[in-house]
Amino acid sequence: MSPHPIIAMWSHPRSMSTAIERIMRERGDLDCLHEPFMYDYYVHRQVRRMPHFDVQKDHPTSYGAIRDMILERAEKGPVFFKDMSYYVMPHLLDDRDFAGRLTNVFLVRDPIASIPSYHKLDPDLTLEEIGLEAQAVHFDALEAGGDIPPVISAEDVRADTEGVIGALWQRIGLPHVARAFEWQREAPKDWAQVGGWHGDVSSAKGIRPISGEEIAAQQRKFDALAEKAPHLRGYLDHHRPFHRHLAARALRPREVM
Repeated sequence: MSPHPIIAMWSHPRSMSTAIERIMRERGDLDCLHEPFMYDYYVHRQVRRMPHFDVQKDHPTSYGAIRDMILERAEKGPVFFKDMSYYVMPHLLDDRDFAGRLTNVFLVRDPIASIPSYHKLDPDLTLEEIGLEAQAVHFDALEAGGDIPPVISAEDVRADTEGVIGALWQRIGLPHVARAFEWQREAPKDWAQVGGWHGDVSSAKGIRPISGEEIAAQQRKFDALAEKAPHLRGYLDHHRPFHRHLAARALRPREVM
């Protein structure tokens, strides 16, 4: 019997990844995990303290133990997890057996929107935690090894949720499940460990369309925040090329058959 797939969606903070995870959970045919490798970064290695994080004592904390937990769950059925590339880079690339088991997907959002959203919840965020640089390095390493993962952008998902996610499912071999876009299930229990980060998506019933006014307001919001926290402009300038690099590869709604 062939091994069950392990789908890994690599994102960055405030990229709408939890909403995509919610869609994947609503499918009903995947065992879904919420950022399992954050335990290695924030608990085991203690790179820094993550606010709004209620550590679960029964969750594995080291990279190896988390990997083994994912592999064990994949023995029973297909697994989906979303995580941040900066949690696992570069040591994931050295773990060739596990890396080879993964079906990789990348999600990006314009950092002019994600940075203020992150800063609101964690004013002490670091340059690394913006996350796009690690994603780009991760993606390029996979591509150099012959794996070209699909990329989706948060803006495209909001413009045509079912079209873009449908294209993604087609690329990674998942059947289309229309009911996944209208959320009926209760918010997952494992979100409680980081409940302060997911208030809106926990209570929502689907993804809202994006408007031109909202996009314009993102620039004004960032400019106002950068007046008070000038270092964020440096964070934006650093990560924007990585965002452009990945967003240029994104699946578009028009690609849906």
